[in-house]
Amino acid sequence: MRHRILRSTIAVVAVTGLFLGLPLMFYTWRWLDDTARTDLQHRLQRASSAILLQEQRTGVVDEPPVEALRLLVPSDGRLVLTYTDRTGAQRDLAVGRGPIEHAMVEGTSLGDAGTLRIEQDYSGVRDDQFRALSIELIVMVLSLTAGVVVAAVTASRVADPVQEVANRAQRLANGDFRPDPHRHGIEELDRVLDVLDTATVEIADRLQRERQIVGDVSHQLRSRLTAIHIRLDELTLHPDPDVVSEARAALDQVDRLTSSVGDMVKMARVERSPQGTVDVRGELTPLLADLEPAFTRAGRRLTVRPSDGPPLTARATATRTREAVAVLVDNALVHGRGEVTVTLGSVGAHTVLVTVADEGSGISDGDAQRIFRRGYSVGDGTGVGLALARAFAEADGGRLQLQSRRPTTFALFLPAAGPDDAAEPRVAREPEPR
Repeated sequence: MRHRILRSTIAVVAVTGLFLGLPLMFYTWRWLDDTARTDLQHRLQRASSAILLQEQRTGVVDEPPVEALRLLVPSDGRLVLTYTDRTGAQRDLAVGRGPIEHAMVEGTSLGDAGTLRIEQDYSGVRDDQFRALSIELIVMVLSLTAGVVVAAVTASRVADPVQEVANRAQRLANGDFRPDPHRHGIEELDRVLDVLDTATVEIADRLQRERQIVGDVSHQLRSRLTAIHIRLDELTLHPDPDVVSEARAALDQVDRLTSSVGDMVKMARVERSPQGTVDVRGELTPLLADLEPAFTRAGRRLTVRPSDGPPLTARATATRTREAVAVLVDNALVHGRGEVTVTLGSVGAHTVLVTVADEGSGISDGDAQRIFRRGYSVGDGTGVGLALARAFAEADGGRLQLQSRRPTTFALFLPAAGPDDAAEPRVAREPEPR
C-alpha cells in the first residue's frame, strides 16, 4: 500500500508538472522574445520622434541629436541612422557598439529624413530566456521533490496505521482478545479499531461462555459414561459368555467415546490444536470394524478397499479424522442404500484421499448445493453432521467435498505427511470423574 501511494502521488505530481511546466516554459520563451522586440520598437519610436523634431527645428538632418539617441540605444545594441546631407550624399550615423553578428533588428522609415534602424544582440535575449527556463525547471524539480516528500509522509501516515489494524485483526484471529487502546488520529481507522475492540470483548465473552458450556457438558457426559462403564464392568462378571463378550465390546465403545470426548474438549480449550502425522489407515481400521455390526444388523455391507496396505500418513489429528469419517459412514448408513464402500488411498505424493460411497438414489442438484450448510438436512437429521465433518477436515488443512451425486460419494482430502514431519503429540486427558 505504501508503494502504491508513493507511485500514484509521484505520478500525479510529475504529470501535473509536465502539463503545466512545458506550456509555461514555451510561453515564457515567447514572452521574453516579444518583450525584447516591443522594447526595441518603443526605443525606435522615441528615436524617430527626436530626429523628426530636430529636423523641424533646424530644417536639415545634418545635425541629428546624437546624445539623445545614445540614451535610447540598448547597452548591447546600436542605432543606425541613414540620411542624405545638404550636398546630396548619403551618410550613416551609428550610435552604440559595433556591428552585431546575431542581431534583433527593428527599423522604420523617416520619409525624406532617411531611415532609422535599431539593433540588439540576440545573445542577451537568449541568455534571459535560458535563465528563465532554468528557474522554471528548478521550480519543477523542487515541486517534484516536495511531492515525493509529501507522498512519503502521507504513505507512512496512512499505510502504517492500516498495517497495524491488519495486525490487530490477525491477532484477534489468532485468539488474542486483549483490547488495544492505541488510536492513530484518523477517524475512519479509529472507528474500525473501536469496532474491533467491541467485537473482541463480545467474542471473548461468547468463547468464555461456550467453553464453560463445553466443560459442563463434557463433565456431565463423562460422568454418565463412567456410570455406564461401571455397569458394563459388572456385566463382564456374568456367567454367560455371550453377555461377557457383548459387555466387553460395549466397554471398548465407551472407552473410545470417552477418549474422543476428551480429545475434542482438549482441542476446544487450546488456541492451536497439536498436529502431527497420523496413520489414516491405522486410525480408521478399528473405527470401521466397530461400525460394521450396525450394517450387518441392517442387512447391508461395509467394505474397506483395499482391505490392507501400507500406512497412509497425513498431517492431521487422529480425533478429527476419525470423527469426520464416522460422520460420513453414519450418514451413508442412515440416508444411503446398499453396500457402503470406504476407499483409502492417495492422490499423487502430497494428498491422502478417503472416499465413502453408497448405492442409494443419490442427491438432487438442489440439495447438493446446500448439503454442507449447518442446519440443512435432506431427511430427518439435524443438519449438523456434514457441516461438522467439513469443519474437522478444514481445521487440519484438508477439505471435504461431494465428489459424486449419483451414486453418492464423499471425498476427504488430507495433506500427506513429509519425511520431516513429526508424529502427532499425545493430548493429555483429564481423569475420568467417579
